[in-house]
Amino acid sequence: MVRGFRGQIDEPPDLIARPRDEAELEAVLAWCADAGAAAIPFGGGTSVAGGIEPRLGDAYAGAVTIDLGAFDRVLEVDPVSRAARIQAGAQGPSVNEQLAERGLTLRHFPQSFEYSTLGGWIATRAGGHFAMVWTHIDDLVESVRAITPSGAWESRRLPGSGAGPSPDRMLIGSEGILGVITEAWVRVHERPRHKLSAGVTFDSFGAGAEAVRALAQSGLAPANCRLLDESEAELTGAARDGAAMLVLGFEAPSQPVDALMDLALELARDHGGRPAEVKGRPSAPAEQPPAVDCWRGAFLAAPYLRDTLVACGVLSETFETAITWDRFADFHATVLETARRAAAEASGAPEHGEGAPRVMCRFTHVYPDGPAPYFTVLAPARRGAEVEQWDEVKAAVSEALLAGGGTITHHHAVGRDHRPWYDRQRPERFAAALRAAKREVDPAAVLNPGVLIDPDVRQP
Repeated sequence: MVRGFRGQIDEPPDLIARPRDEAELEAVLAWCADAGAAAIPFGGGTSVAGGIEPRLGDAYAGAVTIDLGAFDRVLEVDPVSRAARIQAGAQGPSVNEQLAERGLTLRHFPQSFEYSTLGGWIATRAGGHFAMVWTHIDDLVESVRAITPSGAWESRRLPGSGAGPSPDRMLIGSEGILGVITEAWVRVHERPRHKLSAGVTFDSFGAGAEAVRALAQSGLAPANCRLLDESEAELTGAARDGAAMLVLGFEAPSQPVDALMDLALELARDHGGRPAEVKGRPSAPAEQPPAVDCWRGAFLAAPYLRDTLVACGVLSETFETAITWDRFADFHATVLETARRAAAEASGAPEHGEGAPRVMCRFTHVYPDGPAPYFTVLAPARRGAEVEQWDEVKAAVSEALLAGGGTITHHHAVGRDHRPWYDRQRPERFAAALRAAKREVDPAAVLNPGVLIDPDVRQP
């Protein structure tokens, strides 16, 4: 975004291909292999990890961005099995609108929903809005079809299988290095008719975290279970007076969820929580927007506000990860302190007090064995050196995430920005196996080079 404001486009694609069907896509990949050009699949362009930027150096003759916008239809719906065959270039709103005609929904709502695509979600192992159960696109994929320079890759459509390593799981999260995803069968759901939500305040983020752990291990499986720390709750208007807030929600297509909400609120009270009125019940007051609505509005506006903040001279960055509950408290404290110190040093601001960087944390997803903390940093930008400032903060926090035992990314994918830390996180033998797989489907190593691994090019 900073480079865009400066008019500094260092790594543009040399060509943009817009195939209208798989035959044209095959022709594009064949041309890239013959010309020695990189082929980078493009869905909605919402990557925040450099996943689609052609940073190639001199190893390739050029870069071809393959825009899959023409692959935008729901091709088939199986109402008996509750599944749909959808093309990879279909963006979130289009997927939902086409499924809504049948009373169905994919129930996958990442923050980038407005522009991102089904193929992008699969390629990056995207996380949706729902905090438990159906958290990642992995949970919704039934089978995947992709086109590679060596031919088509399509798995058998099944509800589950124990037949060896899953071919779907190789494509999910492959970030375009093993093929261009063209369509997938995905599990769909009846649209929910029963919805309840509530905000629960806690005296501290730590107390709220204990309540969330109990909820995650209770089996109640709320659709939404996001814990905001004191700073984020205040900034979004969700809670005041130094309180942390839990955004709690349940939904179902056919059965009321009142009993589930009551049990969850009782559990929260046992951990010191103070529930507000439950939105969706007839007794709930309507004079003021509930705290949950305040947070939701801020959440949806955040990607657009970030661009405004950059223009106003405010560095805005996020870091998302996951960690087991037994290590969370120390991990959280260390990452907060590291981010605050790094942002202060990079911006020339004090570490604490007036003018200091603001560092916040919330849980985006929670599991029985641990949360997915999401850290946000706001700091004064150094005019003319914002990119270098971002690099300094990014490196410091990424080191802390890895050193503390967390993952370098929970749902933003690896791309090129996370690559140095991903190389240290994944086993080296796995990287060798992945290179061997890529060599078979992409012998000229043209598919999105530089992401996940350094390709092993087969010599003729």
